[in-house]
Amino acid sequence: MTRKPIMAGNWKMNLNHVEATGMVQKLAWTLADKEYDGSKSECVVVPPFTDLRTVQTLIDGERMPFILGAQNVSEHDSGAHTGEISADMLAKLQVTYVVVGHSERRQFHGETDELINTKAKKVIAAGMTPIICVGEGLDIRKEGTHVEYTLNQVRGTLAGLTAEQVAGLVIAYEPVWAIGTGEVATPADAQEVCGAIRAEVAALYDQPTADAVRIQYGGSVKSGNVAQIMAQPDVDGALVGGASLQPEEFAAIVRFYDLPA
Repeated sequence: MTRKPIMAGNWKMNLNHVEATGMVQKLAWTLADKEYDGSKSECVVVPPFTDLRTVQTLIDGERMPFILGAQNVSEHDSGAHTGEISADMLAKLQVTYVVVGHSERRQFHGETDELINTKAKKVIAAGMTPIICVGEGLDIRKEGTHVEYTLNQVRGTLAGLTAEQVAGLVIAYEPVWAIGTGEVATPADAQEVCGAIRAEVAALYDQPTADAVRIQYGGSVKSGNVAQIMAQPDVDGALVGGASLQPEEFAAIVRFYDLPA
């Protein structure tokens, strides 16, 4: 089965809505100049909540070749939850992808597999696609238990989802020790865990579901290493952090298929 690569740029807590305008315009110009082929990869931009309306309007009005994503979602549908954003609110803004369980949410906000599972179900129920993040810290990596640790997260975050739902979502493997540190998992490291995740999905569901689900790698992805990472058979995209704030660099990552492996 051919899985379309998904290259998602997570802006994290950067760029106000004015700065976001310049960012997406520069990215659109750069991709157009480089003759970006949208049939070879999906380009997803994931701005902060306050930028979503601005970016969505630009994407629609200027026919930019991007898909809109959000960085988080509430587990609640509505009500007295000050500061929370519901899945329905995001869907009304034409958000397509929602990142759930990012390592920073797990580490700094105490998000559990159970909570992430609930959020993923809310995203799916609202007609959007979750990007479910899993991955290990440096201590787990040093212990050599990183594969089983990550697979436990996979089991917890996919609990109760149907095969059809799992086939349509995205799983992002984030080796936490390689995020924002300059350290990068080797292509072989990425393939080891992404391959294990796909095998686990096959065990939990079936092989067609495992063949359909897209698995991203996220952790200090740059134009200099993305082609080698994307050459791995079970890596179907990248969840990009800091590099996604540089239009030319992110454009090169999105166009990984033109880079030497």
